[in-house]
Amino acid sequence: MTLEERVYKLEWLVEGIMATLPQEIALLRQETRAEMGGLRQEIALFRTEVEAKLNGLRQEVEDKFNGLRHEVKSEIAGLRQEMEDKFNGLRQEVKAEINAAFNRTMLVFTGLAVALARITLLRP
Repeated sequence: MTLEERVYKLEWLVEGIMATLPQEIALLRQETRAEMGGLRQEIALFRTEVEAKLNGLRQEVEDKFNGLRHEVKSEIAGLRQEMEDKFNGLRQEVKAEINAAFNRTMLVFTGLAVALARITLLRP
């Protein structure tokens, strides 16, 4: 094969490629656009799924938080009631001790009054 034949053959190949290249580029563009459209749909679907899962998790966390808040409030209320009961019990004990001390004091004063009255009556 001569050089001219080779050049001619190469020109023919180049012309063939040049003739089909725009069609292949257009086909590749269409395929790329279709693929991009599919990917956009998949991304949108994925985004929707992620948002739904996040909303579900957010709601679950809020429910758990509200449950814990309720538990803490009830625990605090129980402790408050327990402390009030203990305080009232101590108050009653202190009142009883004060009353007992007051009664003893009254007995002592009564005894002193009786002793003073006897002394007064025994004096000539």
